[in-house]
Amino acid sequence: MNGKLRNIGPKSAAWLRQVGLRSREDLAAIGAAAAFVKVRRAGFKPSLNLLYSLEGALLDCHWQEVPEARRSELSRVVEDALAALPPPRGRPAAAPVHVTHHEEAAMPAPSLFDDERGTTSEG
Repeated sequence: MNGKLRNIGPKSAAWLRQVGLRSREDLAAIGAAAAFVKVRRAGFKPSLNLLYSLEGALLDCHWQEVPEARRSELSRVVEDALAALPPPRGRPAAAPVHVTHHEEAAMPAPSLFDDERGTTSEG
């Protein structure tokens, strides 16, 4: 990001630059929810605090001052947008994990002898 935005630290600013959002104007043009989705789709793993921080940056207030109703609305918009997108290319959608437990067969005790002649492995 060019210029310092309120609520946006160096890591978040780097993520935004990497998805092509380099100024407050860029962020304002697409909005907090779309910017958050771009960051997620780029493979980063931001928490919802980034979403609220982006909205706070646009409103020029601390992210905790974003009204709860607006936070809920933003969360729903992001959830819907992410659900509507296809899975990332090159990675299959995750399937449910099934755990199979196998009982181990009783193993015979190790023999002191290597072969039928009765010689030990040492001699």
